[in-house]
Amino acid sequence: MSQRGLFGGAITIVYPPNLIDVSEIRQVPDTQEVFVAADSDVSFIVEVLERVDPPSPNEAVRHVFDALAHDNSAVFSEVLNVTLPEQGASSLKNGTPTPILLSGVQHVQKFNRTAVDKVHIFLALYRIDSKNVDLVLSVNVHYGAEGGPPMDSETLGTIERQYLTAASSLHIVDFTLFA
Repeated sequence: MSQRGLFGGAITIVYPPNLIDVSEIRQVPDTQEVFVAADSDVSFIVEVLERVDPPSPNEAVRHVFDALAHDNSAVFSEVLNVTLPEQGASSLKNGTPTPILLSGVQHVQKFNRTAVDKVHIFLALYRIDSKNVDLVLSVNVHYGAEGGPPMDSETLGTIERQYLTAASSLHIVDFTLFA
């Protein structure tokens, strides 16, 4: 795992070293930083979003997951787990909010294919109240067609540990990014 600067260094995060910066391959919106694994169908995305309406952390992270399912035209989506910050846990470091964590599954049709692909999604939602912004880390793990073999639990466990490391290491260095 290695530390990377995102959004011109305004955010730092610890990512697996095998990730490729997608902006070196194609255009990426200014509100996103997208990285893909060189050796698997896994992506790590950090995105700056306007704060979503639901005030409760549980409802907010589920809203982000549901919006992602809508954007993906998912034919099925299910939240598997939500982990809320402990009461009183105000920040990780220097004002970076403690993330709300979610794990879920979506079934999506990709690239005009008829087969439905399974995607495991890990989300970390950082609510930046003072800037009316939600910062979202999503890790998308594509693991084959519906009805195909399930993802091997050891591989999924490794990716989940990488996600948890990334989520806990994310540090907002410069809050003017959200001005």
